[in-house]
Amino acid sequence: MSFSRVLRLGLTSLLFAAPLIQAAEPVVLRIGDQNYYNVRASVEASGVLEGAPYQVDWKHFQSAAPVAEGLEAGALDLGFLGDSGFIFLAAKGAAVKLIGVSRQNPDTIALLVPKDSPAKSIEDLKGKKVAYWPGAWSQQLTLRALEKAGLPRDYVQFVKLMPIDAAAALPQGSIDAFPVWEPYISQQILFSGARPILTARNLMPGLSSIAANAKSLEPKRAAISDFLGRLQKARAWVEANKEAYADLWAKKANLDQAVSRHWIGHANMTVGPVDESAAKDYQGTADFLTETGALPKAFKVSEVIDTSFNSAFQP
Repeated sequence: MSFSRVLRLGLTSLLFAAPLIQAAEPVVLRIGDQNYYNVRASVEASGVLEGAPYQVDWKHFQSAAPVAEGLEAGALDLGFLGDSGFIFLAAKGAAVKLIGVSRQNPDTIALLVPKDSPAKSIEDLKGKKVAYWPGAWSQQLTLRALEKAGLPRDYVQFVKLMPIDAAAALPQGSIDAFPVWEPYISQQILFSGARPILTARNLMPGLSSIAANAKSLEPKRAAISDFLGRLQKARAWVEANKEAYADLWAKKANLDQAVSRHWIGHANMTVGPVDESAAKDYQGTADFLTETGALPKAFKVSEVIDTSFNSAFQP
């Protein structure tokens, strides 16, 4: 056999083999996590990903805004962010779907004031500087508190700050109130003596979104479905091992052990499907944001809910 024929046969074999080699490449889920959700920490501590037929590329963020940006840009397949953050993202036309929800103790979302503040209620914050981040729980919590008290939106002076910046500003007196979530709440209470004057309880659902980039759903459906089931098991493991997990999480996040124990002790996080109750709560939040002017026009949340992953969660 001539050299040229051998070469041709070799090239042909490589061409036919290439698709097989590509098909063998593992699926990679790109997941956006935040400190509040500690998804990666709970999954790794519980060991639920052992034997998973895909890889997870974790992306860590300090707030919802960059998670939303990653989902919109297609840099993330899945992302964890609050209900209002997801609604703002979807309402502007981003190709995203709500495929699951996370529930937690509503007291893990609170409006904090410094330890020496005389404020005891939202009424005491007239003209005061209140930190917020557009689309985040901080905005929704403050707006709902003002509405419930029958006060106008300009009753307080909103100051746009990322949570990490607001956390430094509150003890220094640069702002008068800090609406935020964990672990910031526990940090502020334990280290600076801050105290909550109200929480999300009886004010807002405080649901969290398991959001997906719509373009990732079909090509990665099996992996996403499997991950959701494993995540549910991880949350159950955390609830059964709160103190041990809190200590592990403190080391991983480089936080004080007292902070993680204070938070995890009452976090009560669970994940589940987008059921009828969750869908109703999301629409209620969207309607509220429209009524207050935070959303420019009405938004129908049902258009971005995908219930095809509901079976991934075990009852």
